[in-house]
Amino acid sequence: MRFDRYTVILLTLRPDAPVMTDDEAADLQDRHLAHGADLQDRALVLARGPLVDQDNERYRGFSIWSVDAATARQHAEADPAVRAGRLAVEVMTWMMPAGNLQFSQVRAPRSIAEATGSD
Repeated sequence: MRFDRYTVILLTLRPDAPVMTDDEAADLQDRHLAHGADLQDRALVLARGPLVDQDNERYRGFSIWSVDAATARQHAEADPAVRAGRLAVEVMTWMMPAGNLQFSQVRAPRSIAEATGSD
């Protein structure tokens, strides 16, 4: 049996994340979303999004990448929210029977306003 391999990144809230004002947090989130959208536009990221209703509130985001783990880590660590010390990156390889998943190119939101439809 053949298996497809994808790099997966789990973003977690760091326990020592800096305290921010609402405006600072919103600005950082917009930069985080724009960074991810750029990676998705370049097809480095196949799918990504926030985690909600989870058992562990530290889990913040999940992404599936088309590149090897080292390359994915390099790009994920360049995320403004990671560089600001708010999020940490956990990298792993995910395997499944070949052809189990297919991805379509979609436009990703580049800001909170765009994600919520309030722009």
